[in-house]
Amino acid sequence: MATITWNISQLDCRPQENDNTNVVFTVHWQCNGVDGSHNANIYSTCSVPAPTGEFTPFADLTKEQVLNWIWVNGVNKDAIEVAVELQIENLKNPPAVSPALPWV
Repeated sequence: MATITWNISQLDCRPQENDNTNVVFTVHWQCNGVDGSHNANIYSTCSVPAPTGEFTPFADLTKEQVLNWIWVNGVNKDAIEVAVELQIENLKNPPAVSPALPWV
């Protein structure tokens, strides 16, 4: 079983929106998996809607908060983690190989 970690690599922001500054609209994320010497990852982006209600200033955002945004805005956490696990399994037990030609 791989150790799975989620990371945020970048937040794209609008400098000013309504009375708020640095309003996040796109999250760049990665899901990484490590199992021994094998590792795999998926990188993508997710758009998030403009904030409604309480606004968290950019400096006060947490990784957990931003990850929750992507998971409620279309990133299927479980499916991504299964895909990373499958990448690792395919590295450990390749479904296809290309051996050297026997006449070379």
